[in-house]
Amino acid sequence: MVVPPLLRAVIMGPPGSGKGTVSARIIKHFGMKHLSSGDLLRDNMQKRTEVGILAKSYIDQGRLIPDDIMTQLMLNELKGLDRYNWLLDGFPRTVAQAEALDKECQIDTVIDLDVPFETIKCRLTARWIHPASGRVYNLEFSPPKVQGIDDITGEPLVQRDDDKPETVTKRLQAYDAQTKPVLEYYREKGLLKSFSGTETNKIWPHIYAFLQTKLPDVSQKDAATPR
Repeated sequence: MVVPPLLRAVIMGPPGSGKGTVSARIIKHFGMKHLSSGDLLRDNMQKRTEVGILAKSYIDQGRLIPDDIMTQLMLNELKGLDRYNWLLDGFPRTVAQAEALDKECQIDTVIDLDVPFETIKCRLTARWIHPASGRVYNLEFSPPKVQGIDDITGEPLVQRDDDKPETVTKRLQAYDAQTKPVLEYYREKGLLKSFSGTETNKIWPHIYAFLQTKLPDVSQKDAATPR
């Protein structure tokens, strides 16, 4: 029996591009191990590990975590996944991180969610929450019955600072500036596979079909109808 080579993949996409949803579907259908830099950072900060304490000191000062700290954090975690197919999320974010990753392992494919910034802006700025319960409304998909008011308590809804138009614009610009060189780096290596669209449910079947050429669907559901 021939054992297929392990798949080493990276998923990239701006905040609000549907990366979380797509990653969850990839894990469900293809059984890949999902390694998110954000989750790993939060976990290390909570456990107060050496790297976690160091990372928190940068975040508290509003500074970017240096490449070597992020690289050390991710590569340490990858050592335990050498027998699995895996999907990296949120790393590498800079060319230096991508180069450091290349020295340790061979990346096979980079999935890029190419969602127009205008679509993301509409998506994120349409989100309003009821602070006390955490209920989330979206003015496009699931609006409250009365604008600006929680359906159950009648209390006012608020918009998180992260979802305010000016903040969203800044976050998207920062992502663009930081990530464009990384996308170029992988494009030059012939590893970048971009999936364009405005709706996650329309982009997903194309990603599914692409990954099916590399891995079998391990989910119990009917593989002919990816969800």
